Amino acid sequence: MSRVDAGRWLTLGGYFGLFLLILLWTSLIDPPRHLPRSLVLLILLLPLLAPLRGLLHGRVRTHAWTSLLSLFYVVVGITLAAVEADRVYGLAMLTLALLLFGGSLLYVRAARAAGG
Repeated sequence: MSRVDAGRWLTLGGYFGLFLLILLWTSLIDPPRHLPRSLVLLILLLPLLAPLRGLLHGRVRTHAWTSLLSLFYVVVGITLAAVEADRVYGLAMLTLALLLFGGSLLYVRAARAAGG
């Protein structure tokens, strides 16, 4: 497996893992108590929908922007991990966001080195 393929699979794994984690945790496992579920899902999932098409098509520029977008989820994950009640959710979000970040950067560097 080439570095380009590895970066692409890491990015897609982190992306879809993060998407499913937020969707399942917010709607089924531990719904928010003080805000409507739909509002929390809108705030957390809407930014993830923007790069979907470019990621699926393997566009280098989209992967570069997605690495910046993933930093928002890194911050949210760290914040949630600091709260004892949401520690598992926060650590899972942090792990997947870092996977998305690392995979995106690996893909961008490898694709540019390969001439893409």
